[in-house]
Amino acid sequence: MKIYLSSADYVEYLSKVAAVIKDHKDYITMLDAETGDGDHWVNLNMGFDKLLDEKEALKEMSLTAMFKKIAIILMSTIGGSSGVLYGSAYLKASQVVDGKSKINAFLLKEILKAKLDGIMERGKAKPGFKTMIDTLYRALEYMIEAFNNNASDREVLLAMKKGAEYGMNETAQMEAVKGRACYQSDKGIGKLDPGAVTMYYQLEALADYILEKS
Repeated sequence: MKIYLSSADYVEYLSKVAAVIKDHKDYITMLDAETGDGDHWVNLNMGFDKLLDEKEALKEMSLTAMFKKIAIILMSTIGGSSGVLYGSAYLKASQVVDGKSKINAFLLKEILKAKLDGIMERGKAKPGFKTMIDTLYRALEYMIEAFNNNASDREVLLAMKKGAEYGMNETAQMEAVKGRACYQSDKGIGKLDPGAVTMYYQLEALADYILEKS
């Protein structure tokens, strides 16, 4: 199999993410209530619902225009710092897809790297801070290793998914440096970061969607 995603394909992936987020409402809210203010699910769900409202228009856009539009929608819809961070991720990613009509495996890696860079730059954060960065960082790390080992596209996707899961689970043993959890006496140790979990859902959905489609 080979990875080739159009704008329309990417929007279908976003639909899968929206559904996954809805399905995990109680779990995400519970996690966020333990370490934050309990509104992570509400904010993220609102953002992805708005993307679905614009679904047909997004499908017709170039990859660059689509990513920029996604950034604007998420920035204006998701409350708190998450909206700004997701928006920054997609704005950065829009630069690497400029002039491209399809996303292949290599470009997908570059998109994830751009998203990671955008979030870290805007959030002044890095891996180990107990955030969604940890999930994305490990997903990219495993993906790069797979590329370096001349893995197939399928193996690259599975590596990305495995890395994302590992990164998410790592946050349970981390002390929070950012967000409300850093003000707790235990710094959130022993609890998964809700942002890391929802980032994992997105990367898992991406891998599964491409594998099922191919």
